[in-house]
Amino acid sequence: MVAILLMVLVVTAIAYAIVLLRTASRRGALGLKGEGVALGAVTNFFDTLGIGSFAPTTAWLKLRKLVPDSFIPGVMISGYALPTLAQGLIYITLVEVDPVLLVAAIAAAVAGALVGAPVAVRLPVRTIQLTIGIALLLAGGFFAAAGLGLMPAGGEARSLAPLPFAIVLVGSFIIGALMTVGIGFYAPMLAMFSLFGLNPVAVFPIMAGAGALMMPASALRFIKSDRIDLKLVLSLALGGIPAVLVAAYIVKSLPLATLRWVVVAVVLYTGVVMLRAAARGRTVQPA
Repeated sequence: MVAILLMVLVVTAIAYAIVLLRTASRRGALGLKGEGVALGAVTNFFDTLGIGSFAPTTAWLKLRKLVPDSFIPGVMISGYALPTLAQGLIYITLVEVDPVLLVAAIAAAVAGALVGAPVAVRLPVRTIQLTIGIALLLAGGFFAAAGLGLMPAGGEARSLAPLPFAIVLVGSFIIGALMTVGIGFYAPMLAMFSLFGLNPVAVFPIMAGAGALMMPASALRFIKSDRIDLKLVLSLALGGIPAVLVAAYIVKSLPLATLRWVVVAVVLYTGVVMLRAAARGRTVQPA
C-alpha cells in the first residue's frame, strides 16, 4: 500500500518536472535567480517543520517587488510543488505510521479538495478563518498545558482506534476542502491528529503526502498561464528541495518533548495569522 503511494508520488514528481522544464525551455525561461533559490531554501525549511511557506514568501515577494501581485499565487504553488513532493517522499519513507491511516487520511484530504471544493467556496471565508483561528489557539493552549505537566500529554501513538480513525478521516476531508478557499491545512491537521494522541512525528507524512498530491494539479494550470515567472519558479524549487531534506531529518531526530513544543509554536502561530487575516478580510494561503 505504502509502496504504491510512493510510486504515485515519484511518477507525479517526474511528470510535473518534465512539464515545468519543457514549458520554461519553450518560453526561453530556463535559468535561475539567486534570490529565489535562497528564498525557496529558507521558506521550505520551515515549511517542512509544519510552519508553512506561503505567508513568508508572499511577504518577501511583495517587499522586494520581485513579481506583480497577480503572479504571486501561481509562482508559489508552481515553485513549491516539487519541494512538497519531496516532503511527501521523505517523510513517508522515514517516519513510521499505520499505513492504513496514512493512505486513508491522504485520500480523504485529496477527496475533500476535489469533491468538497464546490461547497467550500460558498462558505464565508472570514467565518472559516475565525473558527479555525480560535480552534487552533485553543489547541495550542491544550498542547502548552500538557507540555507544562498540567494535564496528560499523550501523543505517542502511531495508529488510532476505530472511532478516532473515523473522526480524523472526516476532519481530513473537511480540511482538504477548506484548502481550496485558501485555508492552510498543515497546522489544522497537526492539531487534529495530535489531539487524538498520534505522535506528532507520525502526522508529518500524512500532511506532506496530502500536499504532494494536491499542489502539482493546481500548479499545472499556473505554469501554462501568462501570469508566471518561470525562472523564479525554478529557483524556488531548486532551493527548496535540499532544504526539505535537511529539515525532515531534524524533525525525525527531535525528542518527542521538544517536538511537542514545536507543535505548540506552529499551531499558535497559524491561529494568530488566521485571526489577523479574518480581521483584515484577507485569504490565508495554504501551506
